[in-house]
Amino acid sequence: MKLSVQLAPQNQRGLLLKNPVMTASGTFGYGVEYADFVDVQRLGAIVCKGTTLQPREGNPQPRVAETPSGLLNSVGLQNIGVEALIKEKAALWASWEVPVIVNIAGESIDEYARLAERLDGVAGISGLEVNIGCPNVKSGGMEFGTDPRMAASVTGAVRKATSLPVVVKLTPNVTDIVSIAVAVADAGADALCLINTVRGMAIDTSKRRPFLGNVCGGLSGPAIKPVALHMVYQVAGRLKLPIVGCGGIMSAQDALEFIMAGATAVEVGTAQFANPRALLDVLEGIEDFMRRERVEDISELIGAAL
Repeated sequence: MKLSVQLAPQNQRGLLLKNPVMTASGTFGYGVEYADFVDVQRLGAIVCKGTTLQPREGNPQPRVAETPSGLLNSVGLQNIGVEALIKEKAALWASWEVPVIVNIAGESIDEYARLAERLDGVAGISGLEVNIGCPNVKSGGMEFGTDPRMAASVTGAVRKATSLPVVVKLTPNVTDIVSIAVAVADAGADALCLINTVRGMAIDTSKRRPFLGNVCGGLSGPAIKPVALHMVYQVAGRLKLPIVGCGGIMSAQDALEFIMAGATAVEVGTAQFANPRALLDVLEGIEDFMRRERVEDISELIGAAL
């Protein structure tokens, strides 16, 4: 049974995963926090939490709120910064078999490019995931990922700054996800990740004010799965670029739906907060399905529903 997938077939370095199950950025820390629950070496890849040029303390509390079938978060990219990541984390990753992808976030195109350049060639880092759901402070706070030209500009700048495989994570908070995907692909992305969180909020009725300290946050979990699945299906029907499906994946059944919709791999995120073993459950469930259905190669399932 062959589970391995290639996320960057057009990149000289490539990004080969032993299986299609990855962690979603922001839900697995730096890969060591779940060590008592998950054998990280069994995973296809680890995507670390969002990384910025300088350390960030994140947004004011409260930062998370449970919703029906979902979770709102407004962590605000709390992280140790790129220099500490290189010094404290990359050396450990270099000793691992599982590839580690660094999620990067910036407030300007220049910041994205500087991050990509700094991480290029660092042992232990196998690729970059570019979070274009961040606000562009030079454009009044508009998310980079909501405009095809801005999305392409970020992607192009990162592409020029690094030889690492570049996966661009798209925001769902747009009217036409396909146009964004096409622009990013044309600008040099090796793969796409769909989707980031859906913007939302909650009200604390006892206090009569927004529950989250930052007012709005990103909705994840089962509630957004149909939205994410549809967007993966739309983009896969238009582009041949590898896609990482993300959004509400709680089980192997969910993961298989994304794969059949056209995803080459999947990211599991919020599920881990309810079940620390969710990643392995998804992986083992995919393996069980392939045995039952006598599927010899995972590639037979990718895009099967298109």
